[in-house]
Amino acid sequence: MKTYMAKGETVERKWYVVDAEGMVLGRLASQVAAILRGKHKPIYTPHVDTGDHVIIINAGKVIMTGNKLDQKKYYRHTGYPGGIREVSYRDLLDKKPEFALYKAIRLMMPKGPLGRKMLTKVRIYAGPSHEHSAQMPETLVLK
Repeated sequence: MKTYMAKGETVERKWYVVDAEGMVLGRLASQVAAILRGKHKPIYTPHVDTGDHVIIINAGKVIMTGNKLDQKKYYRHTGYPGGIREVSYRDLLDKKPEFALYKAIRLMMPKGPLGRKMLTKVRIYAGPSHEHSAQMPETLVLK
């Protein structure tokens, strides 16, 4: 008996809509990352992009447990000496909720060219509407 290896050209991709309202940021990100990788399919192959497309709506209404909203910080560097900048996640979720969720998903994906390719299949919107109704996405309820 031979082991089945999926081919990238033959993979059928579905579109899913996930409502992030009231969901915990890290739990949502880990479940979406698994769908983007294709780990929910029986044809999952680690070196092939077998994942599906995911549309996340209401990203601005995601929650964080404990005191993480004020204690957890997002750091970036401007490239100049002493140019470290920090923003609390409360401010980040107020200004750019899509970026906070995107960053959480990105850090859970594989590093390298395949992970970056898989990451292009996620679309994140702060509000309840999206522009992908032509793809006829299915509603996906995550635990």
